[in-house]
Amino acid sequence: MRGQDARQEAMFSYVRLEERVPAEHPLRRILKWTDEALLNLKPKLDALYAPTGRESIPPERLLRALLVQVLFSVRSERQLMEQLNYNLLFRWFVGLGMDDGVWDVTVFTKNRERLLDGEIAQAFFDQVLRQARSAGLLSSEHFTVDGTLIEAWAGHKSFKRKDGPSEPPGQGKNPDANFRKEKRSNETHQSTTDPEARLYRKSDGAPAQLCYLGHALMENRNGMAVRGRVSEANGKAERSEAVRLLEAVPTKRRITLGGDKNYDTRDFVDTLRSLEVTPHVAQYTGQRRSAIDERTTRHPGYAVSQIKRKRIEEIFGWLKTVGGLRKTRHRGRAKVDWMFVFALAAYNLRRMVKLIPAPA
Repeated sequence: MRGQDARQEAMFSYVRLEERVPAEHPLRRILKWTDEALLNLKPKLDALYAPTGRESIPPERLLRALLVQVLFSVRSERQLMEQLNYNLLFRWFVGLGMDDGVWDVTVFTKNRERLLDGEIAQAFFDQVLRQARSAGLLSSEHFTVDGTLIEAWAGHKSFKRKDGPSEPPGQGKNPDANFRKEKRSNETHQSTTDPEARLYRKSDGAPAQLCYLGHALMENRNGMAVRGRVSEANGKAERSEAVRLLEAVPTKRRITLGGDKNYDTRDFVDTLRSLEVTPHVAQYTGQRRSAIDERTTRHPGYAVSQIKRKRIEEIFGWLKTVGGLRKTRHRGRAKVDWMFVFALAAYNLRRMVKLIPAPA
């Protein structure tokens, strides 16, 4: 018998939100690890709020909502609030009930700003990393470092002279601007939209753009990020930040560090050896002599590091295509760094779903 296409909305639902999520859905395991990390962060979260006054958005729900935004490539917080209104999977993960109201986007943004004061992103990242380490997923001996450009939320028209306008102002809110034959540099110019962004190009053939540099340290066993930070975009930042990332790695044994040809400089290699780190960076075969010789390349581990180091591009590729960091939505290095580290934590959670067998 043919069914009738009649619409009759039910006033009540007798199916719990928990039952609507499939038992094998990967978000169930991510929620378990996230809740464990947030439980350990409770003292830090409590310290950010006054004991009295009007209740704000629970920071646990706020962080889960931001995690949804990263994992599902939601392009803005306004769209995130819209999807939380009708997406039952998102509601379940964040902790909202079927009939709970969704926050105003301005209120959500204001509450998110509070989390910047407590370095919550780094603390959450550390808690996720602790769980991965307890599961035996991390190598304590072999690492890879690299950097990537993160385009700033600022246009070329905002890059103006520090001592005054370079040309007469035009008409309207978005006047025409001609930068041809005008010498522009970070010493004489600055973005009025994001003053901390720097004009930088990755290579000679690439266009210059206002951006930041994101740096990640990866362990070579399963390709998980163990450290990350954002710096000013300049030609020496990748090597200097690599040393800072290494100093935060807790290890008492000699380790190896892989990298591309940009790290093959005499100063950087000597610095690594002084830190008892074996440099497994790719050899530069251009106009200058490589700082890596047969003392390093003759060992089989060097060839293995050269194969493993390329996996760090998977991290950057995921951050840009899924995590929303091809072009940042935030202004200022502190906020960009916060989102970069938080997105690395989301990447690690995604990797843990694939690496840790599901319970029977």
